[in-house]
Amino acid sequence: MSIEELIDNCKKGRRKAQEELYRRYASTLFGMCLKYSRNKTEAEDNLHDSFMTIYEKIGQYNFKGSFEGWMKRITVNTVLQKYRKQRHLDVVSENFGEVIDVEYESTDISLKTLLGYIQELPNKYRLTFNLYVMDGYSHKEISEMLGTSTGTSKSNLARARMILKEKIEKENINIA
Repeated sequence: MSIEELIDNCKKGRRKAQEELYRRYASTLFGMCLKYSRNKTEAEDNLHDSFMTIYEKIGQYNFKGSFEGWMKRITVNTVLQKYRKQRHLDVVSENFGEVIDVEYESTDISLKTLLGYIQELPNKYRLTFNLYVMDGYSHKEISEMLGTSTGTSKSNLARARMILKEKIEKENINIA
């Protein structure tokens, strides 16, 4: 079945088409959820919620742009909306000094270890880091998505990078 047929059948609410859509895209979207979640269980919940939203809103997809990109955007927005509702993104203070860029040296850290470090970041740092570094959003876009200022976004990114750098340096010391 072509992607166009699959989408049309999903728009008609056909369960078999929804199952096929899930089979085709679950692993890709799960990877997105895993990046933004604290652990695998939370990522699975976020994936479920994302697909429910995709099924609900698929009638709005008008075949302009990438369908996979459209689903990824819904997935990110679904996860962010959940965090906004839980108030995990509250800002303690917006009185930030100058934002410091952290430089990284090449390292032999595994992707699994790095993902674990990213998942351990506090919510606001993890979300900002992933949106900026992994998905290429601007600080202005991130601040709109998270309901914060651009200064907060920049500060959260700098702090996330600092925490990750410290964890990676500690890992390198333990390996040596």
